[in-house]
Amino acid sequence: MQFLSVSRFGTFCRINFRSNITHYQNLTHMNIAIIGAGNVGGALATQWHKAGHTVIIGTRDRQSTKVQKVLDATPNMAVASIEEAVHQSDVILISTPPTAIFDLIAQMGDVTGKFIIDATNAVRQKPEPYATVYHALVDKTNAEAVKCFNSTGFENMQNPVYHGEGIDMFMAGSSLKAKEIAAQLAKDAGFGACWDFGGSDKVELLEQFALSWINLAILQGHGRNLAFKVIKR
Repeated sequence: MQFLSVSRFGTFCRINFRSNITHYQNLTHMNIAIIGAGNVGGALATQWHKAGHTVIIGTRDRQSTKVQKVLDATPNMAVASIEEAVHQSDVILISTPPTAIFDLIAQMGDVTGKFIIDATNAVRQKPEPYATVYHALVDKTNAEAVKCFNSTGFENMQNPVYHGEGIDMFMAGSSLKAKEIAAQLAKDAGFGACWDFGGSDKVELLEQFALSWINLAILQGHGRNLAFKVIKR
């Protein structure tokens, strides 16, 4: 039996994934492009840089306030155009507004053989005619996509450790290779377990799960220092 609970404390379990990666073998050092250097993208960029990965901020405006905030936290972070950042990277994190995905796909260029992590939530606006950014990526690119890093606040990405234990992260999608990369990057960012919600048919469920965090943390007033954990008996 297993159940999901909300906690500010407690212990957290881990899941280890057997390697399924054939195209991209090196999980200890990845070349990662961050597209969308806001709160989520900036937090993960800093965490992954600290973990030893090569991180490049892909942006249209190197002088933007968001990019400068990331550079203030990590002065030696690389910055490039979106196309160049994607070209130099094997893994791409997207944390932009969902409706920007079509322009972004055009700017990224050829992403065949790359892995894209969709950290967006189509809460207010959907990338019509698609339900989520993940579904647009699967339909319009040759990359392997996974939904992850969308289910909690950026404060928990800046510091995912509660009382000495990493909180849980969650992912969904049909690419086992992309999932293993996401699970490893969750661990490298300080999370404990990265739970697999299932295939492409569970991506929308994971976005609804994100709304549960928003409801509890913000709408119900419990505060943003709140996290999910999964407990097994």
